[in-house]
Amino acid sequence: MLALVAGQGRLPALVYERLCATSEAPLVAELEGFKAGTPVSADVTFRLETLGSFFADLKARGVSRVAFAGRVRRPLLDEGLVDKATKPMFERLASALRDGDDGALRVILDLFSDAGFQLMTVPELAPELLPAPGSATRATPARCDEQEAQRGMAVIAAMGAADVGQACVISRGVVLAVEIAAGTDWMLDTLRNRPADLPEGGVLVKALKPGQDRRADLPTIGPGTIRAAAAAGLRGVVVEAGGVLVIDEAEAVAEADRLGLFLWIRSP
Repeated sequence: MLALVAGQGRLPALVYERLCATSEAPLVAELEGFKAGTPVSADVTFRLETLGSFFADLKARGVSRVAFAGRVRRPLLDEGLVDKATKPMFERLASALRDGDDGALRVILDLFSDAGFQLMTVPELAPELLPAPGSATRATPARCDEQEAQRGMAVIAAMGAADVGQACVISRGVVLAVEIAAGTDWMLDTLRNRPADLPEGGVLVKALKPGQDRRADLPTIGPGTIRAAAAAGLRGVVVEAGGVLVIDEAEAVAEADRLGLFLWIRSP
């Protein structure tokens, strides 16, 4: 049996529906305090302080494979809630949560793997969420947009050294904004009333951080991202082929066409 550890957003629902249509309904688990974005209520909730007991519960239910989908922010740990089954891993877990997001996630995934679970990725379960390279929109990127994309990829690589952000906005070579914990939509919203001395237009660039763990937490965009980019006055959206999930791709392309933006799935 497969357990889907579902976070927030539309992605968990898409993965859940795909699994129900192609194999069997997964067991849905959610981290306490983060309502799962699925069509059904969670079968089980858990806390990181009781992770060891959660592992035992999954195995008792016949779970051998686990997949992660959706947004979850790092929770605060309460040492007083740590149970006996979790104590052997608590120091490792607590240390990881003091690191950046990707470092913390990597340790949590390793704990699942060490417990004997096979980790499945979203692209393995729903490969259509990784679109083919190219641009399906009526608007297409110009030569200057390739330069903006290259600049954006370099910025994301530099951000990755600090384990922050997976997106930025570039206009005429100038970095207008970079993604922080608040997310891509918040970043784009900050550009809606940009100062007059900043360049107009711009391109949203989104990609994996260098060395990012692909077992979970792939960056995503969707129709909402296109609308937010248009509201920020951007010309288009560039995402890394094979590294960024596109939610509701047909709707995202239709929104880009309606708003006059390009959506470019760019090969590295």
